[in-house]
Amino acid sequence: MQQVENWLDEVKWDAQGLIPVIAQEMGSNDVLMFAWMNREALQKTAELGRAVYFSRSRNKLWFKGEESGHVQTVHELRMDCDNDVLLLKVTQEGHQPGIACHTGRHSCFFSLYKDGAWIITEPVLKDPQTIYK
Repeated sequence: MQQVENWLDEVKWDAQGLIPVIAQEMGSNDVLMFAWMNREALQKTAELGRAVYFSRSRNKLWFKGEESGHVQTVHELRMDCDNDVLLLKVTQEGHQPGIACHTGRHSCFFSLYKDGAWIITEPVLKDPQTIYK
């Protein structure tokens, strides 16, 4: 196994210094969400063992669960063959079953295209008004 002196230098950051990240639930393999990381977020994720993303809308680090309590414990950090996409294998903490989406659903990917329309396939597990104060 090849190891580079600074593992963060192996990442192909985009022009804004970001990399796309997919969070996948350990065990079920459900795709929970998509987000972005910058170098600092990836470093903190590796150090803390919990997901830290970069919020483009707020232009700052976003510790998943900092407001909602829905923390993602990271078990594996994987990078694709082109070094330009990351996959996190996580346990979604907090509410059970785990809530990853700000809409109060398990996954952000709850809309299914079928017969010319988008169909909601997952229930709201917790009212977002009670999650975010």
